Amino acid sequence: MGREAGMDRRTFAKVASLSALSSSAVARALGTAVKPVRLGVIGAGSRGQEVMRQFLHMPGVSVRAVCDVYPPRRQEVNRLVDAEVPFVPRYEDLLSRTDLDALLIASPLAFHTEHLIAASKTGLPIYGEKAMAFQPAECQQVVDQLVQSKILYQVGHQYRYASWAQESFRRIKAGHIGRPTHIYAYWHRNGDWRRPVPAHDPDGRLEHLINWRLYRESSGGLVTELGSHHIDMANWIFGEIPSSVVGTSSICRYHDGRTVGDNTIATFNYTPGRKLFFSSITDNAKNGNELWVYGDEGSVQITMEDATFYYEKNSQSPAVAPSGKTVVQNGIVTGASYSTRGEMPYRGEGERILTKDYEDPTLTAVRSFVEAVHGEHPVEADVYVGYGSAIACAVAKDAVLTEEKASIPPLRQQT
Repeated sequence: MGREAGMDRRTFAKVASLSALSSSAVARALGTAVKPVRLGVIGAGSRGQEVMRQFLHMPGVSVRAVCDVYPPRRQEVNRLVDAEVPFVPRYEDLLSRTDLDALLIASPLAFHTEHLIAASKTGLPIYGEKAMAFQPAECQQVVDQLVQSKILYQVGHQYRYASWAQESFRRIKAGHIGRPTHIYAYWHRNGDWRRPVPAHDPDGRLEHLINWRLYRESSGGLVTELGSHHIDMANWIFGEIPSSVVGTSSICRYHDGRTVGDNTIATFNYTPGRKLFFSSITDNAKNGNELWVYGDEGSVQITMEDATFYYEKNSQSPAVAPSGKTVVQNGIVTGASYSTRGEMPYRGEGERILTKDYEDPTLTAVRSFVEAVHGEHPVEADVYVGYGSAIACAVAKDAVLTEEKASIPPLRQQT
């Protein structure tokens, strides 16, 4: 292929080296114009601003308007965007704008259903923070509305898009650890999970607005705000949503007026007999954020930055003395001595997943969303993925308080 075909060798080599990238990446590398995505944002708190920051790494993306009920967010967003962004307190005013190409919904959890349903009527693509809905009945309601509207929707489960999680999933499905039956997930921190509130707050309004994650009327607690990511990963690996959950929660450390627990343990049941165990505490960070998948031939540890595979030994060491003979000790005849060799934790190296250079999973997720908006591929973390984690969280947030086993309803088929 030469100059007669309209492409010299240098350009051809450049294109060839980019063949593994998306078309938008190729377009950027070759200097081709990128179609703009003008973003409207509902909810500009800490998570909303972080997702905006990642969106702004994408060529062609701009923040065109923001809705938030807390006025100080306006200056925070302007500093983030480095421009004066139109700011409105009513989401209806934002949704009525005609200069938007997509929406980001990052409002507090209790408002997700209301905002998603209203946003779906605009026909604009939506990137919605997890969980998709707050109450169990709302989960089905949101799915029905989004499917009926036929809009592009992506839920903010960014770890589905992490390169090391993708590679781990591929290997698990290929049988590298045998049949996975148990998943143990942890998100342990050492801190009170509280955000600072202005000193002048006589009626507590700002406390509940800023620290909405600490109160039952607005939060799903640790099992939702943190555990939803692990539940989504378990659904992905097991290929189904859980059928039931049992758990416990309490306020053990931070007696500061919060009404959701500062620790949670929940066990989710999958068929046939498979389990997800989730633990979250807020006064010890030893385990951090990690997910262990156990199969009959190996295990994989998935963290926020990497993944490592470990494989079972072909044969376990017998739990007896090497001689297998009876033992006389202090004049007493006993059976063979117990050996710890087969029960000690493995402390050697595993097989580290080697993928591309680390990239923030939220950036990877929003890039995928922008590419889907451009029509390059379908959404991976779609409305059905959103339902699977949201319904499990919605049921679990109450189950850990009652400490009674609760059934998780499957998605009702669309008619």
